[in-house]
Amino acid sequence: MKKKVCIYIDGANFYGGLTSINKKFTDTKFDFEKYIKFLISKDELVHINYYNALVKKKVNERVWNKQINMFNRMRKIKKYRVTLCTRKSRLNILGEEYHTIKGDDLSLALDVIEDCYNFKFDKLILISGDGDFADLINRVKRIGKEVEICYFEGCASKSLLKKAETLKIINKKVVNKFFLRENKTNILQ
Repeated sequence: MKKKVCIYIDGANFYGGLTSINKKFTDTKFDFEKYIKFLISKDELVHINYYNALVKKKVNERVWNKQINMFNRMRKIKKYRVTLCTRKSRLNILGEEYHTIKGDDLSLALDVIEDCYNFKFDKLILISGDGDFADLINRVKRIGKEVEICYFEGCASKSLLKKAETLKIINKKVVNKFFLRENKTNILQ
């Protein structure tokens, strides 16, 4: 029997997982559309939610442009929703500036709860290894929903992984299968 599936992608966690495999890997070159089709197989896709924040243009315009292109590519995918949260500047104890994303985990959790209680899905696919979602998964399972977690090896909380019925690892083989490659014939034309 076909299951209704909603997918939630923790964008910052996904990017961190990619770079843990290879520092040169980036989410801007990942084919999310093909990967999602691979994940859902014969089930019915309700929607895909992606959560992240833009790098500030003044901080790194090249990365900002790549992200804009990626988010625009994602928005063209049927049933794909991109939620952009805020990026805040912080200082570490040495006074060096770094940036954090605020609101992404909360937005993801609220959307999952809303969709769950509105019976939008039978199966939740969470693409994240963030242990902060362990209690969320407990709540979803108490309502009788199936949970699948896709995660990067070495980048996932054991407390989160214990919660899912199904686990799918995202390793170098998977990433290579879904990485966008430039067509060399197009470059020459």
